[in-house]
Amino acid sequence: MAETLTTLKTRRSCRAYKPELIEEEKLNAIIEAGTFAASGMGKQSPIIIAVTDKALRDKLSAMNAAILGKDIDPFYGAPELLIVLGDKTIPTHVYDGSLVMGNLMNAAADLGIGSCWIHRAKEEFESAEGKAILKELGIEGEYEGIGHLILGYPAAKAPERAPRKEGWVYRV
Repeated sequence: MAETLTTLKTRRSCRAYKPELIEEEKLNAIIEAGTFAASGMGKQSPIIIAVTDKALRDKLSAMNAAILGKDIDPFYGAPELLIVLGDKTIPTHVYDGSLVMGNLMNAAADLGIGSCWIHRAKEEFESAEGKAILKELGIEGEYEGIGHLILGYPAAKAPERAPRKEGWVYRV
């Protein structure tokens, strides 16, 4: 079986991480894979924010936890993350950003890096605090948070895959 298909079938969400950062070369390869995601009319409208700064990572975690309404680290201790935002002026921005997230997750798995898609980026970056973060980063425009991809080396073995559900595919 092709390596791509093996990666697609074996990738699992990781919810326990070691504290060390990913090597820059691997992080860059994951990011690059995100930039090759398909996008409506080839607009390449999503953007990716790579967060390796612990202070910003912790601030985003606290914002996400507040939206969730729980006093936890919704990033499961992952030391870094990628945030995907979609340009609201592009009708396909949610789909385009979701494809970027998929490419990022699969590239991470291919490189032995644990990852998990964490939601609530939409709510984070619609808030005044989230918009201020974007402004501080020099990001202009109207963006919608699509997701956070937390990243790191897994601290535990990946769970076994769930059986595929019945009725997933209909052939005509």
